[in-house]
Amino acid sequence: MNLINKKVTHKRFGVGSIVKHNDSSIEIHFASENKKFVFPDVFGTHLKLHDKSDAKSLEEIIQKKENERKEEELKKEEEKNLQRKKLALRLEHEKLMKNHKLHPSSQMVFWCDTEEQNTSFSEWKVFSGVLKSGNNKGKPNKPSRLHPNSAVLLTAVDSSKLEKDRRILGVFMVKEDFVGKICEDGYIPAHSIYRIQLTEQESDQLLFWKYYLNEKSPEKMTWNTGKYRYFENLWMAQILLDIMSLKSDPNEREQAQQFFQHFCKMNQISAQELPKPNGALMRI
Repeated sequence: MNLINKKVTHKRFGVGSIVKHNDSSIEIHFASENKKFVFPDVFGTHLKLHDKSDAKSLEEIIQKKENERKEEELKKEEEKNLQRKKLALRLEHEKLMKNHKLHPSSQMVFWCDTEEQNTSFSEWKVFSGVLKSGNNKGKPNKPSRLHPNSAVLLTAVDSSKLEKDRRILGVFMVKEDFVGKICEDGYIPAHSIYRIQLTEQESDQLLFWKYYLNEKSPEKMTWNTGKYRYFENLWMAQILLDIMSLKSDPNEREQAQQFFQHFCKMNQISAQELPKPNGALMRI
């Protein structure tokens, strides 16, 4: 708004006339001298416009600037809170990484439904599902046993087949900095390098129950509820070794071998001393 030549009254300097102003300052000619002030901060408490219409318009401008200032302060505070949260998570992550002890069953087998058979490989991540009961009902499951030494095995069983025919579709190491205990959204992302998708022909040759065994009921091959189960590190190593032997393409075989070696190193497994698979299917 144009305030040039508008009459004002200042508490200390009396009546004056505006001679200059911009977005940040205003200059007023009083009887004895010119004075500069911060615009529009000087209005309201120290300075009054004589013209009521101009005063109202200026009040709206001041209110708008005040709202913008508050909004900016709120954004800064939110940013500070976000940075504090990120720092807390980073410190917690570093602590968990430093104090991590290998769990003998820190691998995950995931049950892929029809849609997930596609999205798991296009997005290279899986969702652990939500809690069905308790105080945290409806919140994502925390895959608390997963750590950078963990791999996720993707499996499926055709609707026309029995559970014993569950096929292995692929596998990936979790992202290199992933820690399940601090996973808030339930999504488990894949490592950028160690990930393998099997062809349909390869998958038909790799049955999950060849490796997996329920110690309480070794003769049973059932999966009644839940999106995932944890299983032994040794079983995952056996699966990776068999995936490597399935690959006929030299580049794919090399990729599978690097995956296997990395997994064994991360889980302190001796490839030479790896036992043969002895899952439920091997006991029929």
